[in-house]
Amino acid sequence: MSEAGLISRLHLPSLSIRAFRGIESLSIPRLGRVTLLAGMNGTGKTTVLDAIRIYAARGSRSALFELPQRREEEAAFVDEDGDTILVPDLASIFHQSDVSRHARISIGLSDGTDQLEIQVASPGDEHFDRIAASLPETLEDQDIMMLRVMFRGAVRVLPPVQLPHKFRRLGRLHDDGDFPREIKLASLGPGLPDNDEVARFWSHIMLTDEEDRALEALKLVLGSSVSRVAVAGDEKGSFGMDGQRVLVKLKSRTRPVPLKSLGDGAVRLFGIALALADSRDGFLLIDEVENGIHHSVHHDLWRMVLRAAQDNNVQVIATTHGWDCVRGFAQAATEMEDAEGVLVRLEREDGRMRVVEYPEEKLMAAARHGIEVR
Repeated sequence: MSEAGLISRLHLPSLSIRAFRGIESLSIPRLGRVTLLAGMNGTGKTTVLDAIRIYAARGSRSALFELPQRREEEAAFVDEDGDTILVPDLASIFHQSDVSRHARISIGLSDGTDQLEIQVASPGDEHFDRIAASLPETLEDQDIMMLRVMFRGAVRVLPPVQLPHKFRRLGRLHDDGDFPREIKLASLGPGLPDNDEVARFWSHIMLTDEEDRALEALKLVLGSSVSRVAVAGDEKGSFGMDGQRVLVKLKSRTRPVPLKSLGDGAVRLFGIALALADSRDGFLLIDEVENGIHHSVHHDLWRMVLRAAQDNNVQVIATTHGWDCVRGFAQAATEMEDAEGVLVRLEREDGRMRVVEYPEEKLMAAARHGIEVR
């Protein structure tokens, strides 16, 4: 397939982010079927993944509220019973926590199109006034924040995170127009996937051709002794242990062994292979992709990722700060002509983000001469 054909099928062939968390302004003119974001810790790589997650969810209430909750960014308020409780701090998703009337987050294509925009809703907005009028008296005098989300001409106002459960029905009133459907998205890292997550992925692909690809991923670290994989147990465990266990049958052993007993690299590679299958026609985000994986495996890892992403129409965006990972990516991307890999380095200069792109000819030089691209 031509390069133009590959790019036309991407959900995000380029990326622009403004006023989102630690990013004041960022433009990446080109993303690939698989894009590797390299850079030192603290340059904003994970924030880019968070922005793509919000874009894929079309600014849904759950996605926006989950982000500060996951990072333990909380604000206090007094509930209708007079108790002080902590809720996700929505101000943290704005650059420098600026929630003024003119503050606006935008995430979309670098040419300014397909922008998902988020701002603080204010009195006078029909949906804001309707929800505010229905709030319990205990909430009326508090600093209640509602978010206004706009995308492709549709508008939604999200009821405040502090809204008690019995008032959540107000959330059904917030859409104005047909809001575009969310894009499927799976994410991994930087930690290892747990047993339940791996089991859920496995249940979606077992007895399909994707099962073979997942087994091949295990063989990258365990060799040809891998025979089969199965999931045993219930979702609820005892003694604080996961109820479900992922078991691997090795030709050299009479009994299957837990996947986790085979090392972090086996768990990580198997999880990536499963997630690639589970995110067909969507996004896969991998944070700190090299975690747990031996440097000798990176080349084969990226060949697997590039091939599966192409076959399953998945757009993969991954981050790294490791040279071995970058080198393996460069080698694999230049070898596979029909699977487009793009390397982008993110830097910070005087608090601002700078993007350094590595086109194919630079990738080839990096792979051949070991050029430092972190």
